[in-house]
Amino acid sequence: MSRKCQVTGAEPSFGNAVSHSHRRTRRRWNVNVTSKRYWVPSLRRHITLRVSARGIKTIDQRGIEAVVADLLARGEKF
Repeated sequence: MSRKCQVTGAEPSFGNAVSHSHRRTRRRWNVNVTSKRYWVPSLRRHITLRVSARGIKTIDQRGIEAVVADLLARGEKF
């Protein structure tokens, strides 16, 4: 599975690691993604989402029902 947040769509970004002598090598900044289980009353079941820390804050702010409605409209599977 890719390191992508299902709620915010955040993906890893890429850049250069620059050493003291200014040699550049490619590196990536991963998203802080974790699997989290939520109870959705409208579906009457638990769903497991791969969400970032910002995605968890979004769910706390908007509510799981609104976020799941957006995911279903987007065609996400969970």
